[in-house]
Amino acid sequence: MKHLHLFTLSSCLLLAVTTLTAQEKKQAWSLEDCLQYAYEQNIELKQSRLSLESSKIDTKNAKSKLFPSLTAGVSYQYTNTPFVQTANGSDDMLDIYAQTGNTSSDKNQISGSYNLRSSLTLFNGGKMLNQIKSQQVAEEMQSASLEETFDNIESAIISGYLQILYAQEAILINQQTVEVSKAQCERGEKLKNAGTLSESDYAQLVSQYSSDKYQLVVSQNTLAQNQLTLKQLLELGIDENIEVVTPTLDDTDVLMPLATQNEIYQMALAYMPTIKYSELNITASKLELRNAKSGFSPSLSFSAGVSTGHFSTSSTNTRSQMKNKLSESLGLSLSIPIYSNRDTRSAVSKARIAMTTAELELENTKKNLLSEIENLYLEVKAAQEQYISAQEQVKATEASYALIQEKFNQGMANTLELLTEKNNLLIAEQKALQAKYMAILNRLLLNVYQNKPISL
Repeated sequence: MKHLHLFTLSSCLLLAVTTLTAQEKKQAWSLEDCLQYAYEQNIELKQSRLSLESSKIDTKNAKSKLFPSLTAGVSYQYTNTPFVQTANGSDDMLDIYAQTGNTSSDKNQISGSYNLRSSLTLFNGGKMLNQIKSQQVAEEMQSASLEETFDNIESAIISGYLQILYAQEAILINQQTVEVSKAQCERGEKLKNAGTLSESDYAQLVSQYSSDKYQLVVSQNTLAQNQLTLKQLLELGIDENIEVVTPTLDDTDVLMPLATQNEIYQMALAYMPTIKYSELNITASKLELRNAKSGFSPSLSFSAGVSTGHFSTSSTNTRSQMKNKLSESLGLSLSIPIYSNRDTRSAVSKARIAMTTAELELENTKKNLLSEIENLYLEVKAAQEQYISAQEQVKATEASYALIQEKFNQGMANTLELLTEKNNLLIAEQKALQAKYMAILNRLLLNVYQNKPISL
């Protein structure tokens, strides 16, 4: 049995160590992981969800106004009248001091009262129903605001994620460039020692090698900065690092066909939270206009109540007093507005202005949405065309650079020609890389407008 306990303890320790090791191991984040984590953990989204919950409570509160209110009241009061004159005209305070110190029952009394009241608004121009509808619209607007917040965070994360992928590929290009520069320096040193390369030409090779190493460091720093940006977007802790999954992105991902601009725009009109919010704002302003007009209508309310009480100085016992003092009441109250110092009329005028303003805001939102989609669409198309052109340029420049490099090794080309072709190749590769990620980025952002799944 003792050996069994030792085995169990050892197994538990091994499991704990294994678990810690697995937790300490860096986990690569996919784009889907980043979006899911942000959806669950982002502070701004949490705040928006709390605002939505608060709006739901307000909706329930508005609906409760359709039901009668009910209140109960209980009060007790102690009364002392030490200098009250008795029937024989003497001051009872003298009797009090002359006797044992106990006060007489008619100089001190305790009274109690109890009531139960209820009231209900029967009619107020439809204001209560409009307030319920207004609050329901406000709840829907808050929900749209939550969706808009996530869309903004989603777009920022997509951009940050692709910036990291772009920086990683840029590092690979710069690393290859540094390796080539190093090999050229080594080859140039041999040619210099053989007397076929001048000191100045060799110095140019060394300078280019240093410049390429510097560009590699710059690209590495850019990657670190992009990783920090994504980490901050995800609101990770200071001790947490982020490594992303590097998907294989080929020409299919870059040159993926798009729907027409009008198709994308129509889908965006049906989905985008900004459009929903603006449309709901118009609905809310119409309801507010109805509420303002209800100020011209009379209001009718119903009330009911029951009350009783007792006095300690009464010769009747408390139970009988409460029975005798029991009273019940029913009432109707009608309020007819005649003149309100123009408050109601001003409220109606302002509500009409607010409704017109909301309609203009919707039109402006639609125009901005169309402009954003058109710009993204053109950027995708331009990036795709630039990518095709840059790929062709890379192939042509690679062939030209290989030829010049061969001539240089044979002493038939100078250093300037070699470095010029090398820089041309680097520029072509960078153009192709930039066009590649611009096309993918803007296509994914268009997917956000269409409510399509985001994945790489």
